Amino acid sequence: MNYLLTAALATLTVAGAWAQPQPKTTKPRTKIGTTVLPLPGRPEPAVTKGEIEAQMRFLASDELMGRRTGEPGNAVAARYIAEQYRMLGLKPAGDQGDYLQRFSLDKIGAAQSATLLIGTDTLRLGKELVVMAGGPATVSGGIVYAGYGLTDGEEGYKGQDVKGKIVVVQGGSPDAKSPREIFRAANEKRKLATQKGAAALLELYSESIPWGFVNQYFSREQVNLPVAETSEAPVTHLWINNANNKYKQLKENGQAVTLKTSGRSQLSVSTANVAGIIEGTDPALKNEYVILSAHFDHVGVGKQGGSPYQPSDSIFNGARDNAFGTVSILAAAKALSQQRPKRSVLVLALTGEEVGLLGSTYYADHPLVPLKQTIFDLNTDGAGYNDTTLVSVIGLERTGAKAEIEAAAKAAGLSVFAEPAPEQGLFDRSDNVAFAAKGIPAPTFSPGFKAFDEAIGKYYHQAIDNPESLDMNYVYRFCEAYAHAARLIANRTTRPQWSAGDKYEAAGKALYGK
Repeated sequence: MNYLLTAALATLTVAGAWAQPQPKTTKPRTKIGTTVLPLPGRPEPAVTKGEIEAQMRFLASDELMGRRTGEPGNAVAARYIAEQYRMLGLKPAGDQGDYLQRFSLDKIGAAQSATLLIGTDTLRLGKELVVMAGGPATVSGGIVYAGYGLTDGEEGYKGQDVKGKIVVVQGGSPDAKSPREIFRAANEKRKLATQKGAAALLELYSESIPWGFVNQYFSREQVNLPVAETSEAPVTHLWINNANNKYKQLKENGQAVTLKTSGRSQLSVSTANVAGIIEGTDPALKNEYVILSAHFDHVGVGKQGGSPYQPSDSIFNGARDNAFGTVSILAAAKALSQQRPKRSVLVLALTGEEVGLLGSTYYADHPLVPLKQTIFDLNTDGAGYNDTTLVSVIGLERTGAKAEIEAAAKAAGLSVFAEPAPEQGLFDRSDNVAFAAKGIPAPTFSPGFKAFDEAIGKYYHQAIDNPESLDMNYVYRFCEAYAHAARLIANRTTRPQWSAGDKYEAAGKALYGK
């Protein structure tokens, strides 16, 4: 009910936007021409440029206010996508007999103050400290060191009663390498410390993410999945910059400290993924699913965006990231619903990617179709493009559908570039990784680029990333290639497989029993 009320209020907000002062000046609008009919011999004749352009202009419009997760513009985008599914005749796959997979998130405001006194040293917010979670706290006493703080074993809480005490733990985990893994470990530590009744949790941070980035990130609002499935408030949780093991004395039980912090405000908000099914035609293969995924959220308005902006242009429209991907799954949904493939297809628009891959993480833990029957995820996402002759595929060489993807791109007049910008670690930075971690082969089908250069940086998470700046002919061909790749993969005789030795191969064998 609360989610529907939010969507209704959002719709009223959009409807009244024309009469209200706008946060930025009106951009020049180019006239949308008549719908461009598909050319003879195109691989997916249901995909049309005019329809794609209209969808893009709505999803990346000023009125949706940057589609930030948990805010009205995001709810309007979700409703729009759901109604596109309805128009195409997709079977509702949501949790209440409709297209929405609803879930709650915690919206957490930035801390205003924090200090930690260790002997004669005072550590301060914005310098040596960041506050990750928890309410106001003033607490003094001897610390209890609990290793990584992830278990009740030797490297954790074994033999220690920490109720009402300040717990210190080592940052990360023995296996945490990527940002996603580091944050996941932190969440698990907070959950366990909360269950044990700790007064505060101090984590000694010396991980791969630079401290400057960590400091900047936590000085802004975050949106997270709830750590626990209860209403219990999380323990006050701080990260301490422990570069070069500077505060090693905090690993000594009994070391006296005094902590004072304003904590962080916390508000529960509702959001939703949007899911519809195209049933396959083959009597046996229709029980297997190919997921087509794209995130429809972006970063919002003004300071929410995390990048510089002008007062006259403060809305981060997110045309490239990721209205581009959203119109691609809608184009594929149209093409595949008009001529259904052998396997079933779950068309999945995900929220919360920009605030930590939250929608895909939630889906992977609460799947709408069995994960064991999900043979592939063709994710589409990207920072933009600098080459309109190709598509770039992150994970092309790893996920077992190279031939189908290359054939689809060629049919749309494009080539394929594999594994762009390898130094960026892109495979683990989009929604595909939530599926990969469960064992499902999951590449990301991206607009054409080979490296992060000025052409990418000009628009990536910038307020000028608007529909008017796009090459719509390229968007059309990209959508065609994506839709055709989805068809070829859904019609494969055999399931795609992880490449031998891939880091996710073992998860795949565990999931599928092979």
